[in-house]
Amino acid sequence: MKDCIFCRIVAGESPARIVFHDEQATAFCDLNPAAPTHVLIVPNKHIVSVNQLADEDEALMGHLFTIAKRLATQEGIAESGYRLIVNTNAHGGQTIFHLHLHLLGGSRMKHPMG
Repeated sequence: MKDCIFCRIVAGESPARIVFHDEQATAFCDLNPAAPTHVLIVPNKHIVSVNQLADEDEALMGHLFTIAKRLATQEGIAESGYRLIVNTNAHGGQTIFHLHLHLLGGSRMKHPMG
């Protein structure tokens, strides 16, 4: 989708600091990080939100979490801990309507969320 910034990043049409890319997904650093490590992991396929997931996307979603685990290790935050977040629609805090997984770490996360 030409008007989706994440689709443009996946296609190499918009700049981003890519930390992972394969045929199914791309991960890049958030431009406005909420933690010392803040990586966005997106499916290369445009999916608006969790609400638009199809049965055939189940393996893709598992792949996103596997990438998150790999990147947490690569970033040195796996042992100390990290947070994974998927926001869905406006009340859930979603501002870019291309499904994405936030990987946050590098400092103690605040609790409670919400």
